[in-house]
This record gives sequence, C-alpha cells and structure tokens, in this order.
Amino acid sequence: MICLQLFLTFFKIGIVSFGGGYAMLALMTDEVLAHGWLSSEMIKNLVGIAESTPGPISVNMATFVGSSQAGFLGALCATLGLVTPSFIIILIIASLLKSFIKNPYVNGALSGAQPVAVGLIAATGISFMISVFFPAFGSTGIASAIKNINTNAATYVLSALILTFILIFNRIKKKNPSPVSLILFSAAMGIIVCPIIELIK
Repeated sequence: MICLQLFLTFFKIGIVSFGGGYAMLALMTDEVLAHGWLSSEMIKNLVGIAESTPGPISVNMATFVGSSQAGFLGALCATLGLVTPSFIIILIIASLLKSFIKNPYVNGALSGAQPVAVGLIAATGISFMISVFFPAFGSTGIASAIKNINTNAATYVLSALILTFILIFNRIKKKNPSPVSLILFSAAMGIIVCPIIELIK
C-alpha cells in the first residue's frame, strides 16, 4: 500500500512540475511533509545530500524518501513515479515538436511556462534560505525571528567561509569555482568548523 502511495504521490509531483529538479522541490517538500514521511529538518539535510551526490536532485530525493519508507521497493516506486510523467511527455513532444514548433500557441505556452519555473526555483531557494538562517520565521513572525536569529554559529561561519572561497577563487582564476569544488570545500569546512564551534560553546 505504501509503495502505491509513493508512486502516485511522486507521479503527481512529476506531472505538474515544470522547470526541472529545483522547481519540483517546493511541491515535493509540501507533499513529503503532508504525508509525514520526513521532518522539515530532514528535508533540509536531504537537499544537501541530494545535491552533493551524482544525478538529478529531484530523483535523488524521491529515491531517498521512498527508501526511508519502504526500502528498495519504496525507492523504486517513488523514483518511477517521479520520472514516468516526464518520460511519457518527452516521447509525445519529441514526436510532435517538429510539426508544432512554429505554432504561435505552442510558443506562447512554452514562453508562459518559463517564468513559472523561475518563480518556483526562486521560491524554493528563498524558503530554504529562510529556514536555515531564520528558523523561527514560520512560527513566530518576522520581528521575533529577527530577534531570535539562529544561534547556530556554524551556519554563519560556514557561509562566510564559502563566500570568501568563491571570491578568492574568482580573483585568482578569473572564474567561479566548479560545483564539485564548492561541495568538497563546504564538506571539509563543515568537518573542521562544526566541532570547533561546539567546543567553544
């Protein structure tokens, strides 16, 4: 029963999400929380894990959520549920695109979908940023959240270190660091900084 529920839930996410993996995160977060499969804190951690591992972030997250609920079979059902709509839609589009690509209505629909995807991605990014830096925002409002800024100093120290790394790398190499180097640097700094800050506390 849980496997069917996982498949149908992620099928729904896959069929209504536009803009790729990041655009799916907002809807995926809502659905996972609504079903009680993971906590908000677990989802934040999962985003970091899914982004750090190979493959699309949305597929990685679906696989993890499914695995956490029903093992290998749950992971398979959640992943298949997520990718099946895209697979079917792309097959249909590929067979029809050549004949419809110059159709003004098709172009209009595609143009209309682009800002929606941007909005979904931006909303997800802002939501996660607020939950990391102002965890009390959702329950206590803006004023209280600002007064009770996250006391986890590691969040701010790591953010400053990562920003400094990007600026220095850009200054020396005249380009931004690759995502891989940023992930490795962030992980290394987390391993070093977090224990030190815990000792200081």
